[in-house]
Amino acid sequence: MNENIAVLMADVSRMMRRAFDERARTIGVTRPQWQVLSVLKRHEGINQGGLAEHLDVEPITLCRMVDRLQEADLIERRKDPNDRRVWRLFLTEKAKELSAQLKPLGQQVLSDSMQGLSEADRDVLFESLSCIRKNLVRRHQDRGLDTTAS
Repeated sequence: MNENIAVLMADVSRMMRRAFDERARTIGVTRPQWQVLSVLKRHEGINQGGLAEHLDVEPITLCRMVDRLQEADLIERRKDPNDRRVWRLFLTEKAKELSAQLKPLGQQVLSDSMQGLSEADRDVLFESLSCIRKNLVRRHQDRGLDTTAS
């Protein structure tokens, strides 16, 4: 191969995020906002530290994002029943409605990006990427690192 597959995967990922970002802006959502909402949708009730780890951002950076999302009535902070120092994060109804608007935008980006690939090619791509992710997760587990997939 003339091109490194890791570079190609990074380029595809970046370009898909950019395409989605362009569409999301039409309904008033920024990239950092939709990334936080997307991860939180999959891990509702997570604490801010865990969310920062999923997003690969510093906790102080995330704190500011969460503050803005809370002010916009998109995220709700709730006290952890077992630890008064910890806040658990949840989507509001407004965020869930916004997420429902974002879903078809994401599906359209995916559909556009998969043009020219047969169903069999899509299946092979999915299985290949799943295998790569599994290998990376196993490597991190072997090294004792957190492997929570976002």
